[in-house]
Amino acid sequence: MTANANPYQTIGLGYSHHRRPDPRIAALIDQALGSARTVINVGAGTGSYEPRGREVTAVEPSTVMIEQRAPGSAPVVQGYAESLPFPDQSFDAAMAILTVHHWSDAAAGLAELRRVSARQVVLTWDPAVSARFWLVAEYLPEIAVADARLAALDAVRTHLERDGAPVAVVPVPVPADCTDGFLGAYWRRPHRYLDPQVRAAISALAILDQEQVERAVRRLDADLATGRWHERHRALLDADALDLGYRLVMAAAH
Repeated sequence: MTANANPYQTIGLGYSHHRRPDPRIAALIDQALGSARTVINVGAGTGSYEPRGREVTAVEPSTVMIEQRAPGSAPVVQGYAESLPFPDQSFDAAMAILTVHHWSDAAAGLAELRRVSARQVVLTWDPAVSARFWLVAEYLPEIAVADARLAALDAVRTHLERDGAPVAVVPVPVPADCTDGFLGAYWRRPHRYLDPQVRAAISALAILDQEQVERAVRRLDADLATGRWHERHRALLDADALDLGYRLVMAAAH
């Protein structure tokens, strides 16, 4: 990602308040890292999901995000995924959590992950599944249109499979009470999308035409007030978790 392409210089304010790591997702990421002792977290943001008990080095381009890292967080280097300032195979593992789609050159960034680490763990999403999420399908189909232009599951898998590296893909269900306020986090708490501060911490919403977003939010507000949303989505109200397309991609040197 180049400096002028970094969305978190402008939409990252307040990010640490609404984007708190969910412990169940954190456990999946920690498990995926295996026995890795040294880990590089690329596109690290405020430090969400950086595992405890491992030697972590963070790389993040945005000063807005770096300034929100909690005291005691892993040491952070201001830099870009496409040009990591480390020698080959410097780390046991590399992680990249919901960040690849923001990189200016996903292929170059993922090649860098492979260059500096023996194992790669990337959290991304499958646009074919996420397009069916009610917020997208019923209120903001523009998100699906934008997603089609982003580097998501297919791109991540393709670029991590190079040189015969084995790749595994596992679903990451979103808990009904998810504490990490990404796009799908509030699938059972639709009123949360009415909060402009919540929306500001969701890049998929923050980068859209805000007039479109406001129109969609007004329709959602009306549907909640009349009970139409609850009528349409009654089956969701008793669910504990939902597959919204989030996927953990794991690759290791062949």
